[in-house]
Amino acid sequence: MARFPFVGLFMAIQWYPGHMTSARKKAAEAMASIDVVIELVDARLPEASTNPLVRELRQQRQRPCLKVLNKADQADPLVTQAWIEYYNRQDGVLAVALSCKKPADVARLPRLCQTLAPHRSDNTKPLRMMIMGIPNVGKSTLMNVLVKRKIAKVGDEPAVTRAQQTSQIDVRHTLTDTPGLLWPRIEYPGDGLMLAASNAVGRNAMIEEEVATFLAGLLLMRYQPLLAKRYGFSPDAAGVDAVSLIDEIARVRGLRMRGGGADREKAARVLLQDYRDGLLGRISLETPSTRSAMLAAERAAKETPQAVPADDQLVGQDADELRAGGASAGVRP
Repeated sequence: MARFPFVGLFMAIQWYPGHMTSARKKAAEAMASIDVVIELVDARLPEASTNPLVRELRQQRQRPCLKVLNKADQADPLVTQAWIEYYNRQDGVLAVALSCKKPADVARLPRLCQTLAPHRSDNTKPLRMMIMGIPNVGKSTLMNVLVKRKIAKVGDEPAVTRAQQTSQIDVRHTLTDTPGLLWPRIEYPGDGLMLAASNAVGRNAMIEEEVATFLAGLLLMRYQPLLAKRYGFSPDAAGVDAVSLIDEIARVRGLRMRGGGADREKAARVLLQDYRDGLLGRISLETPSTRSAMLAAERAAKETPQAVPADDQLVGQDADELRAGGASAGVRP
């Protein structure tokens, strides 16, 4: 798959609450006094959940990065391994996949960070780490597990953490937690939809039925047997598309409107919540190869000149204005 074939059918998703501007400035200031960035991404959509601002900030300060693919227990393991290999080929990056809800997994992180900053290895120079990532990716959960007490508020909604805080793990390690950061403009529409499906943007920025329809189309292409198992239709069923899948969920769950028709809004929420809770099985929304193909297709689309309508499709003055505008811009009519 190159570009998502149905992305153009949906509203573009953008979400950048006001507190994120301040959070970005404070993160940039804190970057000067830390040694390693622990960047959390969602293992089901690693690149879509990678904030380009985090990459920009750490590269400006030349800080190494421990890339943590969180929620790996919900992601396709073969795809996750491909992403680990992809990130480990990047300079200054060490990638690991885990679940922040598993203390044994999280306990490995300080040692891994130490390998990225070997000069900070004694009691006089504690290793200073900073957690960064998009909203609702598990940063606060990671913080609480590492410090072994609840100091960061955790919730199912994005942007629960609003302030930066630093804690000492032990005499050799300090850890700074930052609020979830998105970026002012999500460049690729598919990324916005994947982020919305994964609950990384506020509900006020999305139409849940549209997001669920996008997710349904993606899952039907790659994980139809898992959907069939969850919702009780034949895995080889012909004619099942994104819209009819939402209708099927409404039928199976008995979600009907007053007039008897399928309540697609409630069915959409069921699909989104089942995906977010990992009830559909281990699923990845993107792979390194699909990501590469999508980026190539987006570049090609931007480089393709827009067709100028033929004169017989224009009316009188409109055609003259188009020619005049084209000539003034150095474009041949």
